[in-house]
Amino acid sequence: MCCDIIFRLKGILEFACQLDNPNGAQSQGTISKSFQGLQSKVSSKNIVLTVCNSPVLIWPNTGFQSNVESLTEASSCGDILQYIELDYSGSKKSSKKKDKKKSGPTVVNMKLLFEVTEPAGNEAPSLIRVSTQQHCVKMPLPLDCVLSVTTDESLTTVCTGLVEALNKQLADMEEVVLRYRKGSSFLVPQPFHFQLPEPAGFTTVIYPAGVPDSQLQDAREDLHKRFKLPSDRPYLRRANAFHFPDAAYKDGYLRNPHIHLNPPNIEDAKLYLVQGVYSYHHYMQDRVDDDGWGCAYRSLQTICSWFQQQGYVETAVPTHTQIQQALVDVGDKEPRFVGSRQWIGSIEVQAVLNQLLGVTSKIMFVSQGSELTTKGRELANHFQTEGTPVMIGGGVLAHTILGVAWSENTGQIRFLILDPHYTGGEDLQTITDKGWCGWKGPEFWDQNAYYNLCLPQRPKTI
Repeated sequence: MCCDIIFRLKGILEFACQLDNPNGAQSQGTISKSFQGLQSKVSSKNIVLTVCNSPVLIWPNTGFQSNVESLTEASSCGDILQYIELDYSGSKKSSKKKDKKKSGPTVVNMKLLFEVTEPAGNEAPSLIRVSTQQHCVKMPLPLDCVLSVTTDESLTTVCTGLVEALNKQLADMEEVVLRYRKGSSFLVPQPFHFQLPEPAGFTTVIYPAGVPDSQLQDAREDLHKRFKLPSDRPYLRRANAFHFPDAAYKDGYLRNPHIHLNPPNIEDAKLYLVQGVYSYHHYMQDRVDDDGWGCAYRSLQTICSWFQQQGYVETAVPTHTQIQQALVDVGDKEPRFVGSRQWIGSIEVQAVLNQLLGVTSKIMFVSQGSELTTKGRELANHFQTEGTPVMIGGGVLAHTILGVAWSENTGQIRFLILDPHYTGGEDLQTITDKGWCGWKGPEFWDQNAYYNLCLPQRPKTI
């Protein structure tokens, strides 16, 4: 599905219920009744949708009503963009066009509000005394709904779709609360959004807070069957959640700088690229001065970030010290190696991946750099089937290969290189313009040096 705009609606509702007997058979009905009350609330005329960074308010359940006269039920959803004052960086929009093009659809963030005043009735208040002991359960429900549309879709359709999404999300949250509760102990249901292969597309899944992915295997298996997803790789772990283009990564690392490059001009060539998301790790990051000795460590960190962000592992990207300790633990190095500035190579990278992540790797050996031009088919097959970044070490240098452009007919090849020797800040334009992430020809390699390539393999798991 072609998507121009993602409407994202967020809000907090308070779930509350009184349980006479938390372990009794009637408690499930009481919980369901409380959720039905919340569904009635989001379907009422009191619901208001506010568009973030704009003056726009919309009442979706009153036949479409807005505080902006020009926005009517006949307006297309693209018309709302002119009222949004802030761009993705949080600064005022400029009339000048930015050099850097924004990737992905436009995100319109909205908040869920309710009118709190209602016409007063003539009824007198009544008091009821409850003499039985009850358990009062209260918890916040973090609602987070998305709707992907084209710009010509009507605002009325968008608002109707968002209200329907709210009701469905509350129903899904009820199911999760009932499944994982223990007496009066409830786990907060949390929504996660996933961009799945077509025809599933954008999908929201509710997981219970505090339950790790390792304990949600059965739930994922059911979802894989429902959406007809392959059973050999993760799609629905928390780390696989969709990253909205208007949201910054909190750790400060650049993700996938290669997507901003133009492909090389090779006749009859096909692109074979890394699949998924990785972080760019390079010299001088994390307050570690490893200039001149840490290139293979940084390439390894990039590979580890790939396995983390594809949901294969939940552990953090290892530090230099942790990498060195892992090599000591497997008997590859002496204890004095920890804290040193000694180089590592492809064989050590293979050992650390196995020790820390449980990931196996294949080693490809070439006796001289000129032979790398003959490895097009093997590298293309790796990126097609495994899709993991490849660490290559030769002489005194290490690099990360993110893909190849290769012609099966002519044998011509270009290598997509992520260079860990970069020592500057996280400046995407500098990194791409100066070739720190870029396409390289066969002459990039030392023609007489031998090289080892570490090709990590995907674990077969969901």
